[in-house]
Formats: sequence, structure tokens, C-alpha cells
Amino acid sequence: MGPAIRCALVPDDLTTLARPEVVLVAWAGGLGLVSGAVALARLVGPGFTWLVASVAAALGIVGAFSVDPWWARLGLILFGLGLIRARNRQFSGILQLFAGVAMVIQAAGTGGWAPALSASVALGGVTGEMALGHWYLVDPRLPRWILKTLAIVGIAGLVADAVVLAIAGLPAGGAAIAYWVLMGTSVVLMAAVYPSLRYPAYAGVMAATGLSYLAVLTTLGGMFLGRALVAGLGPFGS
Repeated sequence: MGPAIRCALVPDDLTTLARPEVVLVAWAGGLGLVSGAVALARLVGPGFTWLVASVAAALGIVGAFSVDPWWARLGLILFGLGLIRARNRQFSGILQLFAGVAMVIQAAGTGGWAPALSASVALGGVTGEMALGHWYLVDPRLPRWILKTLAIVGIAGLVADAVVLAIAGLPAGGAAIAYWVLMGTSVVLMAAVYPSLRYPAYAGVMAATGLSYLAVLTTLGGMFLGRALVAGLGPFGS
């Protein structure tokens, strides 16, 4: 990969990749996009918006105290308005989508566009899958196609994030093996969601939700570990 293309994908200062706030703000962006899309599709009531948008706003608060925090602050305002107008699902959905975009822009401004986008897609898909799976306890009549779609989105984001970090200079060694195991496990867990949902009873949704819960943990572990490896921080420094 040529240096020009590499610089377009990741920041010059690789230590910015490992800043926890970058991952958290990207996560907030992904959740905002998922929550907004679900609201626009009118799949659930305002309770889902109150839950997921609140979590996204809580994750994005760290961005409001970073360098040049204006996009994060705009995102928080939009999340707040979306929560207030949650009963108007169309309007709230649009507000949440714009809030998610603002958070992604904030993350990209610090950690680079490619890592921000891949983290947002991966964490948004995996966490959105888990949250919506839990919502079946409230309304078991929800269509399962949205869960299958979020599983595919999560897998695409996981693969993209691994490619981005490999391009950024993921080193070899034991810690890198642990990273690939974590990310590979996340992909397998999300892939297993699809056949689980073919089971017609509610147990299928419960299994899919449990798998996505585990995938959230392995995805976060893999993202933080991979970024620390690329940045050469802590015990991973040269």
C-alpha cells in the first residue's frame, strides 16, 4: 500500500488511533445511525429511542471535551432533541441520523476517516443488534429481517476495521494473534446470529441476542487492542 493511499486512510500520528475517546465517539455515531434508521422505519416505539439514543449520547459526551469538540457538541444537542421528540418517530429519526453523522465526523477529525467509519459501522451493527434483540422482550412481533440486516452490517464493519488496521501497520507477534482471535470470534458470533434467527420460536431471538452480547465484548477488546498495537503504546511499543 503506497504512502499516499495510507495517509488518506489513517492519520499521520498513529497514536490518535488508540485514544479511547475516539472509539467511544465513533461508537456513539454508529448507535445514532442505527437508532435513527430504526425510528425512521417505524419498527419500534419511542422507548427504543429513549434507550439507545441516551446510551449514544452518554458515549459521545467524552467528545465534547476533546480538541475541537464542536461536532460532538452538535451531536449531543441533536441527540437531546431526538429524545425530546421521540414520539414523533420520523422527526426524531432524522435528528438521530444527523447526530450520528456529527459524532462520526468528530471521531474522524481525531483518529482518521477510515478507522472512524469502520469502528462506527462495526460497533453500531453489533450493539444495535444486541439492543434490538432485547427489545423483542417488549414486542415479540417485531420483524426479524432487521436483526439479520444488523448482523450483516456488523460483520462488514468488523472486516473493514481489520483491513484498516492491517493497512495502518498492525505488527506481528503474540499480541497480534490475540487481536485476530478477538476479531475473528466477533465475526463468527455475528455470523451465527443469522442461522439462530431461522428458528421460529422466541428462543432463536434469545440466542441471537446472547451471541451479539458476546460480540460486543470481543469487538471492543479487539478494537482497543488493535489500535494500541498499531500505535505502539504501553507494552506494545518498540
